[in-house]
Amino acid sequence: MAGHSHFSPSNVEEHFEFTAEGRKRVIYAFLAGLVALVVGIYLLSRGDHEAAHAVAEHGAEHGEHLSGGAVAHHGDYDWTNRIWANLWLNGVFFTGISVIGMFFVSIQYLAKAGWSSVVKRVAEAFPPFLIVTGTVLILVFLFKGDVIFHWMHHGVTEKGSENYDKIIAGKSGYLNKWFFLGRMVTFFALWLVLWNWMRKKSLDEDLNGGNENFFSMVKIATGFIVVMGISSSMSAWDWVMSIDTHWFSTMFGWYMFSSWHVTGLATITLTVLLLKDKGYMQYVNFNHLHDLGKFMFAFSIFWTYVWFEQFLLIYYANFPEETIYFLERWEGHNKIYKATEILNVFCNFFFPFLILMTRDAKRTAIFLKIACSFIIVGHYLDFYQMIMPGTVGPNGGFGLVEFGMVTVFASAFIYVVSMQLTKASLVAKNHPFLEEALHHDI
Repeated sequence: MAGHSHFSPSNVEEHFEFTAEGRKRVIYAFLAGLVALVVGIYLLSRGDHEAAHAVAEHGAEHGEHLSGGAVAHHGDYDWTNRIWANLWLNGVFFTGISVIGMFFVSIQYLAKAGWSSVVKRVAEAFPPFLIVTGTVLILVFLFKGDVIFHWMHHGVTEKGSENYDKIIAGKSGYLNKWFFLGRMVTFFALWLVLWNWMRKKSLDEDLNGGNENFFSMVKIATGFIVVMGISSSMSAWDWVMSIDTHWFSTMFGWYMFSSWHVTGLATITLTVLLLKDKGYMQYVNFNHLHDLGKFMFAFSIFWTYVWFEQFLLIYYANFPEETIYFLERWEGHNKIYKATEILNVFCNFFFPFLILMTRDAKRTAIFLKIACSFIIVGHYLDFYQMIMPGTVGPNGGFGLVEFGMVTVFASAFIYVVSMQLTKASLVAKNHPFLEEALHHDI
């Protein structure tokens, strides 16, 4: 890693080559994930249904009517629910990483930041995966939405029905199938349209130079930040918070966004480091890595702040309809949730905080890679904690289904991003701040 690069990329193009060998590796990983998933589903189907039945009924009695999770009132737990819940979990998690690529680029344009012009092509390559996650989430919602969401159960909003739920009926103006679907499709459509527009301007800039495309991108970025501000909170309420339909938190939009954001930053940083290992992006120096490290450090602390505030206010107020959310994860259904909650705090706060505290660590590839790995795994566990207790209750676990599913999604993400990286120069060679970025020194 050169401290200052003497190579000026402003008149050079650097193209990432997704080699046959690289492709093969990613496809093998995908197939390995698929095999693990199939074996996991087979083992799940042969599991002890009677035991699952008894536990599910016990769980439903365990005060679940308070939080209104999809597993509530479900004496008839079906083993396939765990597959749909995992699809939903990975769909939401990887949607976040993909959309944060666009968010990162937009913030840089809005701030007119110079340093990031050398890494922006990496973040720019993430949003196309939204096509995959959007399709997964829409299909799961359409065909198996009632597995994920209690408010979609038959008769919950109909007076006189044995399933009638007054609280859910009161929310039915917002939480109903077609309005929910409309919001979901709108979010994905807006994200992808704005990304395509910005990407087109970004590639035009490579060809034609000048400042016109830059100022257009500032305007697109402004629009995207407004869209993201609204859609990130609403998607948090819709896709995750409404799983526990009775429960709500006014901080939840911030909470999920902060989890998405820091995971996206860690993925961008890890991608840059892996590209550098392969001999690309040598113009990215210690100072750029330091800035990426500072971002991860800062937003790990921000996530912890929101996590702790949400917990503290609920703990201190001690209202049963609020505390049930944490009781289910801490003392309720399944010991695995308690272990995951503890891991969550270690992976997402203690480790990144301790690893990235010093200036040198933020400038050292191995420390950054370790921190990125903890953050990405930790926030997967964070989303696991948000989604699984309300969808599968006592039947949650970490098995081949979970490992297989996340491997399938991760390898598909790597493939899509790698293909996207081959489509444009890694150097945004006519970016007006590129010269400034090359001499970035902090």
